[in-house]
This record gives sequence, C-alpha cells and structure tokens, in this order.
Amino acid sequence: MFTIAGALGVGLLAIKEGDVPLAPRWLPKMVRPTGLASRRSSDHLLRSVLGAVAAAVAGWTGAWILFGGLVAPALVAAFGAAIPPSAASRRRLHRVASARQAWPRLLAEIRVLVANRGLSIPSALFAAGAQAPTEMRMAFSEAARTWALSTDFEASLRVLKTWLADPTADAICETLLAAHQIGGVRLDTRLRALAEAAHSEAAAREDARAKQAGARFARSFVAVVPAFMAVIGLSIGRGRQAYEASDGQLLVALSVLAVVGCWLWAGRIMAVPLRKRVFGQ
Repeated sequence: MFTIAGALGVGLLAIKEGDVPLAPRWLPKMVRPTGLASRRSSDHLLRSVLGAVAAAVAGWTGAWILFGGLVAPALVAAFGAAIPPSAASRRRLHRVASARQAWPRLLAEIRVLVANRGLSIPSALFAAGAQAPTEMRMAFSEAARTWALSTDFEASLRVLKTWLADPTADAICETLLAAHQIGGVRLDTRLRALAEAAHSEAAAREDARAKQAGARFARSFVAVVPAFMAVIGLSIGRGRQAYEASDGQLLVALSVLAVVGCWLWAGRIMAVPLRKRVFGQ
C-alpha cells in the first residue's frame, strides 16, 4: 500500500505536460484547450499514473528478490515510479523539438504564398500553419482565431508565441511582424533569409544530437553495469544475507542514489542548450 501511494506521488511529480500543448493558467478561457484536448490530457495523466504504479511494484518486487529488506526495495520502487512519466515527458519534448524543426518548411511556404499568390503575411502565416505538425497546430489555430476576430496581427502573434514558448518562434514572429508593418519590395529576400537562418539552426541542433549518440549509449551503462554486478553479488559470500543486513541495506541505498545521481548528471551535461527567449512576454 505504501509503495502504491508513493508511486502515485512520484508519478504526479514527474509528469510535466500531456500529449497536447497546454496553455498557461493565466490565459483567458477562450484560448485554453477544451473538449478532445482536455480528454487527451486526462488520458495521458491516467496512463502515466498507472505506468508509475506498475513500475514501482515491479521495482519493489525485483529489489526485494535481489536485496531483501525494506530500505533498498522502497528506494528502487520510488525511482522506478518516476521512469514511465519521465520517459513520456521526454518523448513529448522530443516530438515538440522535432515539430519545431518544421519552421524552415513553413517559412518556405509563407514565402511562396506571399510572392506567388499575393497573400498578406498574416494570411500566408496562418495558411501555412494549418499544415504545421500536430504539436504546433493548436497554437496556429488559436492565433488564427485571434486574427479572424480582431485583425490585430501583433496580438495574434502574441498568442502564437505564448503557445509555442520557443525562442526560435519568438524571433520569427517578431521578424514577420516587422516585415508586415514595414512592407517593401525586398519582402521576398527577408523571408528567404529568415528561412535560411531557421534551417541553419535546426541543422546545427540535429548535428549536435547526432554527435552525442555514443555518449548516450555509454550513459546506459550507468544503470546496466551496477545492476549486473548486484546480481553477481548474490553468488559471492553470503549473497542475499549480506544484502539484507543493515549495513548491506545502507550500502545498497547509497549505491542506488549514486547511480541515479550519475544518470541525471550525465543527462544534464549532454542536454543541448536552448536559447533564451528575448522576444517573449
């Protein structure tokens, strides 16, 4: 019972966001996701909690079979409970990062719509945004609705920036706003340069992640090797009896904390830094 209760708490703490973009609480209700989006978020929460409980129970059972006692299994169960929601959060962040790499394509479409079809920048932006990746589509939809109701491009871009919360999107929105307000014959050149800058940034980030493939593979040994050595320890000396002793439980607990600490530290230093938002709210 305590394991399940702890898993629920750890799972809820580890959950960052659902499968759909969530607007900040201070936004008006008219721009918050409702209906299907809210149900999808609730389903994601339920799946994350159930996954956390299952992982906690599995971690407790495996650690008790291996180490016995109470301290070590409880600690393994607590960290195990954080794995499913954390993994789901990382997958969502990866999908969002992948979606943001669509900016060069979107800017190319905006350029075509403006140069060849004669659309205004707001119309071209929201027309291209309708074909954006799923993770970005809600943001463009809300911004397009603001534009349809007010024809205020600056306010529409403010909504778009709030939903996307991305420094690249901030810079693109500010550039599009300046191009819309100033106009001129060099608009096509500005849009081309903006698309090339977005493409260069996306390529640089993708190259950085590709170069980390070996480091990410080595990071897996932080968890695999100690677990393998713990299993081998069963055949050395008194084996499980040594693990069950108070000293053994303390050493196992410290070892688990060290492994988790190294795992988190390695993930932190390998994270590709994000630019700070200069044109945010």
